[in-house]
Amino acid sequence: MARTWLSIRVELVSGRGEEFWPRPGRVFAAARSHSFGQLADAINVCFARWDLAHMHSFTVADGTQITPLDLWDGEAPEGSVDSEKAKLSRLVAGEQFAFVFDFGDDWSHLCTVAAERIDPIDVLGLLELPTEPMPYFGWGDLPDQYGRRWDTDDGTSPVPKRPTRALAELPPLLPWWGPRQRGQ
Repeated sequence: MARTWLSIRVELVSGRGEEFWPRPGRVFAAARSHSFGQLADAINVCFARWDLAHMHSFTVADGTQITPLDLWDGEAPEGSVDSEKAKLSRLVAGEQFAFVFDFGDDWSHLCTVAAERIDPIDVLGLLELPTEPMPYFGWGDLPDQYGRRWDTDDGTSPVPKRPTRALAELPPLLPWWGPRQRGQ
């Protein structure tokens, strides 16, 4: 296949009042026919967001905001474009743009279009073209969307005490987990 897809580097700059350095990131393969809404969904999944009931917005190099217009109840920023309809084909090599998810916590990302296009089959190692943007490289520790460190974290409780033999407390599903059976 030809080198027709975009390679888009996405770095998490800040969120929940914190700046991240080094910035965790992911690199996506995306067709020019994919929408900005599809890219937003891919970014959110790859950055471990599980509560997706929040707004998003892209701001491209010329200042245009791209956002899901149907969620604004008629009060979208003036001149904004619908992220479900706007295609990635409007991006050019080397262009940088911003992506913000959750306007309360402001998960802000710097996105950069690579100088060269890529062959999606070669880069992704797939037999068929995916129907949405897909990651093919990544790095860094991803913060929890709400800053939770364990399942019942309320933000004020102390960290639970780790068992002295944490693996021994697991069910013996893997050979190195759980209590040892006699004769082993």
